[in-house]
Amino acid sequence: MDKIEYSSACELLDALQRRVISSRELLEYYFSRIEKYDVNSINSIVYLDIQRAIQQAEAADAARMKGENWGKLHGLPMTVKELIEVKNFPWIEGDSRNVGRIGEVNSPTVEALIQEGAIVFGLSNSPQYGRDVQTYNDVYGITSNPWDLTKTPGGSSGGSAAALAADLTSLELGSDIGGSIRTPAHYCGVYGHKPTLGIIPKMKPLPSPQIQDDLSVVGPLSRSAKDLDLALSVMAGPEYHHSSAWQLNLPKPRHTSLSDYRVAAWLDDPLFPVDETVSKRLKMTVEILLSNGIAVDEMARPAIGNFEEVYRIYFSLLMSGTGLEMPHKYLLDLGIKEDALGLEQLDIGANRFRSAAVRHRDWLILNQRRHQIRAEWSNFFNKFDIMLMPVTSITAPEHNPISVTQNDALPIKDARKILVNGEKRSYWDQLGWISMATMAHLPATVAPIGCSENGLPVGIQIVGPYLGDRTTIDFAQSLSELIGGFVPPVPLVNK
Repeated sequence: MDKIEYSSACELLDALQRRVISSRELLEYYFSRIEKYDVNSINSIVYLDIQRAIQQAEAADAARMKGENWGKLHGLPMTVKELIEVKNFPWIEGDSRNVGRIGEVNSPTVEALIQEGAIVFGLSNSPQYGRDVQTYNDVYGITSNPWDLTKTPGGSSGGSAAALAADLTSLELGSDIGGSIRTPAHYCGVYGHKPTLGIIPKMKPLPSPQIQDDLSVVGPLSRSAKDLDLALSVMAGPEYHHSSAWQLNLPKPRHTSLSDYRVAAWLDDPLFPVDETVSKRLKMTVEILLSNGIAVDEMARPAIGNFEEVYRIYFSLLMSGTGLEMPHKYLLDLGIKEDALGLEQLDIGANRFRSAAVRHRDWLILNQRRHQIRAEWSNFFNKFDIMLMPVTSITAPEHNPISVTQNDALPIKDARKILVNGEKRSYWDQLGWISMATMAHLPATVAPIGCSENGLPVGIQIVGPYLGDRTTIDFAQSLSELIGGFVPPVPLVNK
């Protein structure tokens, strides 16, 4: 193989199939890069299963020599976010109280990847229980952004995005409820896909614990849009208890040519203003589309009400779901604080207390409004195929971890700030632009669109219709052919 460095998963699978490189050689390549770039530096890969992975790689190579085919990912080494259970791997979810806990079963996505021949050789770092927009915990430490070690790679799939950007793995599996795939992809300059809710199984057979919610999904991160599509084809399907009767057949992309796409763009908003470092790249991308004959409507909006209402509903649903994992006494205390606030306090900050201990009737009211908004998005996507949005308002900020005690209460009480055009804003504004697709169960693909003037990557969020996952991924692929896709981090290239 002429070039291994920064090759996409699809390119690597082609090389493996043609026997230009072996699975064992590719695995050793990743081990050497982890030793050189990750250990004592980026800290994205926090566990390696070296001996077992070598045995599996050698078995994959032997099977290929015999003409056997294990599946779409035959012999491809890859890593998985530490929050996702992998059988016989540590599964501590960044919590020191869980040290020594070993995964008992493979999560459905992990099992699907393995069944198609993937070799899971390690785990990538995540904040404790995924509860932050950066990546750190008391067990594995802080993960840094390969573009600038003083910056965060985002969270909670920060280890996933950083490992891909540094070429420490071929493909990654992350999860997303508050932009946990999309924000790290944006901060690290890689691709990420938040799938339509419900198309990628999450439920595991007993004895593993399982908490289902109405926002979180599992999805892939990669260095190319084609890799996202490949991973989706492997992982998408019904939950195990539906599989005897249900089938999933995702629609093909709506168009075969970029010029046929009906594109809308929502690039800024007074509620969540976008920093100039990000805004310039977003506008430049729209200008390139326009100059190539692709119509982009920058004024079109779905009739979903104002952004503040959408965000409040999203955050209320997020916090009510987070309440599932909170101790009973803590929820009782929140209920007391909630009652003390008074119903007249409807601002988002006050609503964070209220929503963590939400009553079932109130949740039903929120859910009813959510489905009204979903219907309006459906109407919108009868006229348009794609809505382009920022992923978040800023490029990767500096590390700003907080204590475990504080993290237990996130995001109810958090004094941290981000800077947007020189103005201090709430740390949790980073969830603003991802909230629409999450709350409405829509697919959203993040594609890199170059670097800002400060030298950090910028991604664009491509939101599509319900079950239109192949449409958003296809648009990301076509966009990469027009403006370029993933580029390696400058510091690593020059190292």
